[in-house]
Amino acid sequence: MSNIDSHPVVSRAEWLSARREHLAREKALTHQRDQLSADRRALPWVKIDEAYTFDTPDGRQTLAELFGNNSQLIVYHFMFAKGWKEGCKGCSFLSDHLDGANLHLAHHDISLVAVSHAPLEEFQAFKQRMGWHFKWVSSAGTSFNEDFHVSATADEMSAKKMKYNYETTDFAEEEMPGVSVFYKNAAGEIFHTYSAYARGLDILVGTYNYLDLTPKGRNEEEIMEWVRLHDQYDGAAGANHCCSEKKPQ
Repeated sequence: MSNIDSHPVVSRAEWLSARREHLAREKALTHQRDQLSADRRALPWVKIDEAYTFDTPDGRQTLAELFGNNSQLIVYHFMFAKGWKEGCKGCSFLSDHLDGANLHLAHHDISLVAVSHAPLEEFQAFKQRMGWHFKWVSSAGTSFNEDFHVSATADEMSAKKMKYNYETTDFAEEEMPGVSVFYKNAAGEIFHTYSAYARGLDILVGTYNYLDLTPKGRNEEEIMEWVRLHDQYDGAAGANHCCSEKKPQ
């Protein structure tokens, strides 16, 4: 990291010239992002024939039922395995942004659901502790996590390699993060339209967009090294709550 206190300081006129030059590059990136989003929407789809079901607060539900009255469904693959006392720190950081977005998505033909591998009852206390309201369901007993490459299969665990982020890794993990998007047509057919993993999830973390505006930026040597569960920051209400509890390794 550079020494911020030795940063160049110039006149307002010089600053404005540099800012305008940078604005041109920002606009170019915005246009590139618009095109990338259009290209994403143009990707081919895969029809879902597997009859996935999930344990939910409303009872057992099919993938189709997770859509509710909407034709589009965003699934966040939240890292929470059987026996864990707390959710993944990074997934929790991202999930702190979900409720605000969901207030608007629900009125724009999109349902938003988090899915975890752990049994439903095992993450209810954590959800309550975090104060989240988004729908969070369990894929326990199904192949959903493995099929969407956020949990290694038994063979992958044995080989210590798994398919993640569209490549074969040199590790295999019980839980990995991701987001998957689905569409349901008028006939009730469901299609997988998109999935993203790893840094592809950055776009869902609004806090990073704020940090990227600041002089120190993200100010991290490793991704999310500084992040804590939001009740564990110094001075946070309940900051010492469950701090000593660790997830099984």
